[in-house]
Amino acid sequence: MTCETHGHHGLDSCVLHVPIFRGASQQEVALLHHAVHSRLYRKGELVFQDGEPSDALYVVNRGVVKVSKLADTGKEHILRFLFHGDFGGMSALFKEGYHHANAEAVEDAVVCRIYRDDLRPILDNNFEMAYRFLAALTERLRDADEWAGSISLLSSERRLAKTLLIFNDKVQNSDTNELPVAKRELAALMGMTPETLSRKLTSFESQGFISLKGRKGIQILDTNALVKIASGFS
Repeated sequence: MTCETHGHHGLDSCVLHVPIFRGASQQEVALLHHAVHSRLYRKGELVFQDGEPSDALYVVNRGVVKVSKLADTGKEHILRFLFHGDFGGMSALFKEGYHHANAEAVEDAVVCRIYRDDLRPILDNNFEMAYRFLAALTERLRDADEWAGSISLLSSERRLAKTLLIFNDKVQNSDTNELPVAKRELAALMGMTPETLSRKLTSFESQGFISLKGRKGIQILDTNALVKIASGFS
């Protein structure tokens, strides 16, 4: 599907239901009405591509989007995953530039696009909305810094525990208890080999922290134990 829609459908999905615009007044919602464009991206389809002009904010309403960059060797480096309410492309709101990574739907995903030329005037004339928006950006940057520290400084056990807790909080899919991404992608995100990840998952299962089922099924059985490991208190 390549078409975009805007108006009430995109408004309901990406203004009222995502954290970045949570608490918007009726007047602010009305202003955003024509700024929101919603599109369905099929699994494997690129939302944006490294080197393309960056002129919009992207907000994930449904599904999961992988943000990655290719090394000169052709190896993919996964930077992060975007879940419901997460956003990318925020640098486009402040200056003209280019995307510095690829964003790919790892499952069918609905992504809302808000173009810079539409959003900037709204933020310029609405202090409260601009303040909440900057607060959301600040939180995003803090999370990015924290994750970068996790990758470079934490042990593999702490990285895994932290990632499982984050994914569990983001997905909240108690019916299937499945990872939103393939295990090889999870390993790449944490800077591990798939073999190391498999060993660590098996170890967590043997200790009663999680239950593994099939290719992607992971159920957290002992949240407190994972929290202790992620915090370095195990």
